[in-house]
Amino acid sequence: MFHKEGFKIIIVTFLLTAVISIFSEYYIESYILKKPIQITSLFILILILQFFRNPKRKTKLDKNHIIAPADGKIVIIKEVLEEEYFKEKKLQVSIFMSPLNVHVTRYPISGKVVFSKYHPGKYLVAWHPKSSILNERTSIVVKNDSVGEILYRQIAGALARRIINYAKKDLNVVQGEDAGFIKFGSRIDLFLPVKSNVNVSIGQKVKGGITVITSKAS
Repeated sequence: MFHKEGFKIIIVTFLLTAVISIFSEYYIESYILKKPIQITSLFILILILQFFRNPKRKTKLDKNHIIAPADGKIVIIKEVLEEEYFKEKKLQVSIFMSPLNVHVTRYPISGKVVFSKYHPGKYLVAWHPKSSILNERTSIVVKNDSVGEILYRQIAGALARRIINYAKKDLNVVQGEDAGFIKFGSRIDLFLPVKSNVNVSIGQKVKGGITVITSKAS
């Protein structure tokens, strides 16, 4: 299954691949030239298909757990001053998504969206320390009675040029469901209570909607 945000580019790429393959088959006589063109166009189509894949995930709903909002690798776990919404110290947990990862964003908890804001910005590499505050990004806060308010931030990377955010203020959302999409390489930051019981470590690979980032925040 593929994400709806990729339908247009998948169709266009498929048609271009078909045209290139047919054209080269009938109008390019050189086998040495024809085959590389066909293989390259097919390879690009495969890359597009894998990038926009949207595997079904069966999230085990748990009001005491905060789950990974995206696939990728844990690159940051540290205490920081979150200046946009909380304006106090929080525990930042960051997930880096390479172009090979699934780029669907999923809600880390069930609850109500109390804050959702888009920020235009730069396109520094996603692992850059300043990308969280300088890059194009969206900040979303979801609140429930069990874990309180959790902020997650979608951050565009050097390749990403469009952030899709479905989380609108006052929307009631369900843990693990589709919250948006980031195209072509990016990062997700989670901002949690400082004393959160973190269940992941630096370098660990996580799955959106599956991996438990923390048990009940305190």
